[in-house]
Parts: sequence; C-alpha cells; structure tokens
Amino acid sequence: MTRWVFLADLNRCVGCQTCTASCKHTNATGPWVQWRKVLDFEAGEFPDVSRAFVPVGCMHCAEPSCMEVCPTTATRKRDDGIVTIDYDICIGCTYCIQACPYQARFKVDRQNQVYGGGKQMGHEQKRENWSRRGVAQKCTMCSDRIDAGLAEGLTPGIDEMATPACVASCISGALQMGDLDDPNSNVSRLLAKRRHFRMHQELENDPGFYYLYEDADENSTADNPSTDPPEMAAEPAGMATISPRLQTQWDWRAAGNFAFGGTGTGLMAAAMLAGFFAPVMWLAALLAMGFVAMGLFFVWLEIGRPLRFLNVYLNPQTSWMTREAFAVSPFFGLGALAWLLDSHALGLAAALCGLGFVYAQGQVLRFAKAIPAWRQKGIVGLIVSTALCEGFGLLAALSAVAGRETMPGHQAALALAALIAWRFLAWRSYRTALGAAGAPVQAFRVLDGLRLELWHGAALALALYAALGLPGHQAVLGLAGLVAMLAGWHFKLALITRAALNQGYAINRMPARGAGQSSPGVKPGWTRA
Repeated sequence: MTRWVFLADLNRCVGCQTCTASCKHTNATGPWVQWRKVLDFEAGEFPDVSRAFVPVGCMHCAEPSCMEVCPTTATRKRDDGIVTIDYDICIGCTYCIQACPYQARFKVDRQNQVYGGGKQMGHEQKRENWSRRGVAQKCTMCSDRIDAGLAEGLTPGIDEMATPACVASCISGALQMGDLDDPNSNVSRLLAKRRHFRMHQELENDPGFYYLYEDADENSTADNPSTDPPEMAAEPAGMATISPRLQTQWDWRAAGNFAFGGTGTGLMAAAMLAGFFAPVMWLAALLAMGFVAMGLFFVWLEIGRPLRFLNVYLNPQTSWMTREAFAVSPFFGLGALAWLLDSHALGLAAALCGLGFVYAQGQVLRFAKAIPAWRQKGIVGLIVSTALCEGFGLLAALSAVAGRETMPGHQAALALAALIAWRFLAWRSYRTALGAAGAPVQAFRVLDGLRLELWHGAALALALYAALGLPGHQAVLGLAGLVAMLAGWHFKLALITRAALNQGYAINRMPARGAGQSSPGVKPGWTRA
C-alpha cells in the first residue's frame, strides 16, 4: 500500500511563505484562501521568548471527519491517502468545515478581487475556477502532479515534477512529502531519526502531517511526542494566528434551522400526545410542519449550491445530515396525511419521524469535530430535551390563547414541568462534560453568560404554579410554555453563532533553534472549567 503524507521540519522553516505563494499560483485560489499557509507566532515571556513558523493545511487524515459527515459523498479518500472534493456534487453546506479540526477548508460564494471594486486583474480573469464557487475547497496534495509523475515513472517527494508545489518550492527543505508505508522513503527515514508530533492527535483523525522538532538521540530530554501542549487560558500577544476563532459559515440561518426544526418536531409530538386526552388540535400539527419547513428554508438559503439540495440524500451510511433529511421527508408526508384524514395514528407516526429528525440534529452537532462546544456527547440529549420543551411549551401557549385545554390542566402543567427539569439536567450534564473535556475560553463565557439556570427556574416555577390549579392557571401555563420555548431559542442562537469557536491550533513542541533543545508547546485560548 501507499500513503502519501506531509512532513515539516520546524527547525528548518524560516517563515518565508514561499510554499503559500506557490500553492496559490499553482491552484489559482482566491484572495484570503490559503490551502497552504504558515503560522507565525511568538511564545514565552521576556527574556525567554521563542518564535515559530508552522506550515498548516489539509492533513489528509486516514480517518477524515470531513468525509464522514459529508451528506453528498463529495469528500472522498483515495487509496493512497489523499482526501479529495468533487466540486460537481458538493452542495456547499459547509458541514465538512465544521468537522475539520485543522481549519483547512474554505468556501467562497463570490469571487473576491485583490483590489476590490469589482475589478479583476488579468490573471484573476484568466484563472478563475467557477466550479469552486459556493462549494467546499481545500488542498488536494497536488494530486494531478503526483498522478502525472507516477505515470512518467517519477517518485513523488523526490522528483520535482511529481511533488506538490508547496514542497517543491520550499527554499529551506523544511517541507517534505513521501510514502509513509515505505520504510525506505524520505519521510520514513526522517521520522525514524527525528522526534515528531501530529497536531490534535487526541481527536483520532490520524492526520497525515508530521512535525519534526528535535533529533531523537539518547541524550535528548524532550517530552514524549504525544504529550499534549499546556493549555493557556489567556491569549498572549503574538498568538492571534493560532488561537481559537469563531466559525462564520453557520450563521443565524443555521441557528434558525435548529430552533424552528426543534420547536416544530416538539410541537407535533406534544399535539399527538395530547390527542390521547382530547381531540387533536390539528392547527398545532399544521403549525408544527410550518415551523420545520421554515427551518429547512433557512438552511436552503445558506447552502452555496441550493439547486443541488437533493444531493443531501447521497450518504446515509455515515452522514447525520443525510439521516436528518431522510427523517424529515416522512414527517411531512405522514403529517399531511394525518391532517387530511383526521388520523391520530398517522399523526403519531409523523411525530416519531419528527423525533428522529431532532435526534439527527443533535448528532449533526455531535460530529462537528472542529467545534468543541458542539462535539460533546451530551449535546444530543440537550437538543432533544430542548425541542420537546419548546414544542410542549408552544402547545401550552396555543391552548391558552384558544381557551381550550388539549390536556387536563394539571397533567399538561406537570408534563411541561417534567420536560423543563429534564432539559435542566441535560444542560448540567452537557456543561459538566464540556468542562472536563475543555474548550475555548470564550465558549465558556458565552454559555455561562446565558444564565440558563434562571430561564429554567422561571419556567419551572410557572409550570408548577399552573399544576396547582391556582387562579389564572391556564394563562400562567401558557406563559411558562413561552418562557420554555424562548429559552431554547436563546440557547440555540448562542450555541451556533457565539459559542462556536473552532479548535484553534495546538503546537505540541516548539522548535529547537541553534544548539538548543525544544521547549514545551502552546495551546492558547483553551481551558477546562
């Protein structure tokens, strides 16, 4: 077998950015898109300050989380380990960007010009690649050069014409590539005699990019290569390039999908459960389908290639986004039939599909490996419980407005109170797990600043008041329901648009300069709390 990998010698890299320029020229990437870039930062405190240059880009992982989540199968891994993107079927949902912990993927919705103003320079007009608009794009390891070189009997990593442009242009020999499965290859020999690490190895992507930092001799006092870098809660000056940053691909439209989709499916479940006690409020069922449809419309507005939206059904094997789509289709079909035929049984079937949809929503976040605040296992239970709280809360509000009890008052209030309590416990479980696993400091600030305990407490108090049957209990129950629903929307909006900081970069070891040895690495803007 063959597995092509990259290797960067941190002691040799001088930060000249020649590899970045060569990559941009070879692949005609637009402004602000860097398939290969070099991080430039300083670490330490005076007088013990060190500077490092760290090449980054697609790691061509053996277990690429971007490929697993892709709903269209546009992202694939070749037998030789190169991860590719098929621009012709990608819909531009950017789920792969949320799943890549190396910030190596980009999406360009419109062609930007270097000087702006709608004017393109000659080379921009000549080399613009329209197939990359509105879809995900990333480093291809110059697979065309590798394939052409192999056809000519050349050796990638050794012969320039068969080697990725960034490696071939490196002036210091810091960048290398070769076959990891060949023990006699250039990269295998270097890895055998030099200490090295791989970034974010704890996430189990098995990245194909190795960093050398020190000779592996018997007198070396360097830490084990797998040692995690020390977490730094503050963001010291000079580390802005490697600190976690807020993702910007999923905005209020994505938050709207989670909010409206959750409320709609929860409302359908609530309406059908109430149908065991009184005639089904079909207006609530229709409203439930309208909420889910609105959430999906928001997603349609956000994807880069909306006319390809049916491609979302292509990867049920591994993508939770595809499974989400498969769950929502019968939700609408069964729900519509239930309304037309006044069938409670079909409505219950639609509600079950809706619960499958919101469960898939939780899993969509769980597998977004690049966002620490999303990828916790407890996020699934939190999303499901929040959806049911929203749905039952909205049904209580609708019942109060209509002056109609869809369930006996005390039972409806107790059901809502139980759901609020479940959501509170799910929130605490999620928050505890996040604190143990660690996340960017700003993510904790956002989540803890939501004061969800107060929201939950207020809604629970109102629901319990209504359960006692005291004066105005139906109106109070409706108010409790609105508070429960708004709390869910408040949380989801913040989770998607404000707490969604990416992984950032972690450097396990700083390079050894001159005759010195390497020093501990850095992981800025990160904490456990």
